[in-house]
Amino acid sequence: MAKRKNDNLPLSEVLKDFIQANKLQHGIDKVNAREAWINLMGNGVNNYTTAIELRNETLYVSLSSSVLREELSHGKTKIMEMLNEELGRDLVKKIVLR
Repeated sequence: MAKRKNDNLPLSEVLKDFIQANKLQHGIDKVNAREAWINLMGNGVNNYTTAIELRNETLYVSLSSSVLREELSHGKTKIMEMLNEELGRDLVKKIVLR
């Protein structure tokens, strides 16, 4: 039977080690990016959003309205800054609106 460590560690540190050991950070980043988009954009944009996917520091957002896609394309850098601020680190380097 494995010996138990008597170190008292904070739960946040244990979870961080677990995520790192099991290589789960990429999947968590995808979920966090999707939630950040939903929180920041609100119901008006989310009603026309069909898919959100984070791949290699690029956020791909599929929209069902071409007019909305054009409007959002003018503010891509601002949206990217707001998303990274919401995420707490520079995770999104590029946004592609489809």
